[in-house]
Amino acid sequence: MSPTPFPTSDRLSDYLTADAVIDHDHPSIHALIATLHPADDNPTARAEAAFLFVRDEVEHVIDAGDPHVTWRASDVLRERVGICHAKAHLLAALLRAQGIPAGFCYQELSALHGLNAVYLHGRWSRLDARGNRTGAGGEFSLDAEKLAWPVDAARGERDHPQIHPAPAAVVVDFLMTAEPGAGWYEKGLPATL
Repeated sequence: MSPTPFPTSDRLSDYLTADAVIDHDHPSIHALIATLHPADDNPTARAEAAFLFVRDEVEHVIDAGDPHVTWRASDVLRERVGICHAKAHLLAALLRAQGIPAGFCYQELSALHGLNAVYLHGRWSRLDARGNRTGAGGEFSLDAEKLAWPVDAARGERDHPQIHPAPAAVVVDFLMTAEPGAGWYEKGLPATL
């Protein structure tokens, strides 16, 4: 059983900010939001539409065999490809641009895996838009966690319950300095926070 996720900041406003990575003020982010659900003001429906777009319309670099390295949310959207962390950056940007608080969570699997948490209906729920290829099974659910990968403690895997307002520096540093090319993610992807 996963530990109960909890925010590392008591200020919901920290989970709505834009920065160089989560650039939710970018015109392409707002243009996409308008096409996902132009007339729906239900926050749950808007969050689910954003989740499904990132999960299904943005390829995971490993599944796609893509050599691109993306890390800024608007770049992930433009290229339509990213590793799990980059996809989490885009999902956070899409949610935050709509006034829905979103944060970042991590699992230590064979490498550090990135996912999101969203604040709706007075509580946090974790979402994993990694993409459902190669055995992953992430689904949109606010009631029960349906993450891409279950943590196997017997294999030394670990679930981090913290919900961070910003992506982990170790992840951003890695993505910003990674050299594009085949298998770029195998060359130093962090194993832990």
